[in-house]
Amino acid sequence: MIDQLTDPSSEQPISILLVEDNRADAELTIRALRRGRIGNQIQLLQDGAVALDFVFCQGDYAHRTMTNQPKVILLDLKLPKVNGLEVLRQLKSDPRTRMIPVVMLTSSAEHRDMIDSYQLGVNSYIVKPVDFEQFNQAVQQLGFYWVLFNQLPVL
Repeated sequence: MIDQLTDPSSEQPISILLVEDNRADAELTIRALRRGRIGNQIQLLQDGAVALDFVFCQGDYAHRTMTNQPKVILLDLKLPKVNGLEVLRQLKSDPRTRMIPVVMLTSSAEHRDMIDSYQLGVNSYIVKPVDFEQFNQAVQQLGFYWVLFNQLPVL
């Protein structure tokens, strides 16, 4: 399933950037999006440092252009190399990426994590439900809203 995602070296438009280090959670998220008939391009990255390189078109992603940004970033909080809060801080502090909607999709229900995320500008904070069907529904609704209904200004 994960191998069918967008090739990170391509310059195809990305609708959803999923930053998740847990392979099982990533696969469940992608399946739920596909099950909800969200066929948009999904890019999966597994650590915060790579996600920042991707979005800011640097390092291995220097060939990308800043105009090809995702419609939404689904961001896990606990990531290797650079955690989700730091990724969020950098995204929301840069005028080029500030308006990209970021949804914290995490297993952490810690009040401090929620407060920190909102103070840094997260657009939504969703605690991953333990129940598979609830998780499926939450991700499908998330995909519908942020990819199909939400409107972003063209800069």
